[in-house]
Amino acid sequence: MKLSKLFKKGRQSFSFEIFPPKHDEALRDIGETLDILAGCSPDFISVTFGAGGSETGRRTIDLAKRIKNEYALEPLVHLTCLNGTEAEVEGWLHELEDAGIENVLALRGDRRGEAATGSRFSYASDLVSFIRTRFPSFCVAGACYPESHPESPDRVSDVRALADKVRAGTDFLISQLFFENGLFSGFCERCRIAGITVPVAAGIMPVVNKKQIEKMTGLCGASVPPQLARILDRYGDNPAALRDAGLAYAENQIVDLAASGADGIHLYTMNNPAVAKQIAEGIKNILPHRAPVSA
Repeated sequence: MKLSKLFKKGRQSFSFEIFPPKHDEALRDIGETLDILAGCSPDFISVTFGAGGSETGRRTIDLAKRIKNEYALEPLVHLTCLNGTEAEVEGWLHELEDAGIENVLALRGDRRGEAATGSRFSYASDLVSFIRTRFPSFCVAGACYPESHPESPDRVSDVRALADKVRAGTDFLISQLFFENGLFSGFCERCRIAGITVPVAAGIMPVVNKKQIEKMTGLCGASVPPQLARILDRYGDNPAALRDAGLAYAENQIVDLAASGADGIHLYTMNNPAVAKQIAEGIKNILPHRAPVSA
């Protein structure tokens, strides 16, 4: 089922992101995590691709197949392009197509020195155009940055680049994590001004580990507002207290976003199913359990 249909039903989506374990044994044991996440009735589960070439891609596709075939949930497969050749990207898309997977999150990917020789993909918009031309049956999602991509010179340039990606054929967007809802609403307003009308799901990461969140904000450029900074300063060395405070903070974000009419909530689980389950339980009456969407 193409995920673009979710947003045409007039209800807010709720979804998770997970990543494939680095070791085959852990990949076999991820069933417990999937059991818990599936029990939360998400609309879909995205699976990251990341660095690592063919080995990482294999784990991503294997996990996506498992989500679809064993749990009857729609996977959204991340696909990066900057460090891959056209033949490699085409091969992954053929394999996804053969597996009956219809949804791809088209990403440029992180720079790892020089891009692969022979790669024709400099930007995610290049990948979107390639999929639209060569694999038109896919639903294509894109990423966006409420605080602008770290490599963008300014917000205007960032939204212009995003508009190019949407015009290339992006069906909906998922935002990078953010901790201040005003930044997201301001970003959505800039999108509307730029003529970007596709749905935008808000990316939320519960803060349950101080070092982890410091690493993530350093990578993506997300800012830490004073309220969250106080939480990290006071409870950063107390895992139980930080977990409680971080979950409460994330739930408050989601409640406000839902009340403000956000198109969807995409939860970055960091493969922590207990955290995902507690968030899902906390907002079950805000974003009610999802009803099946017909294909």
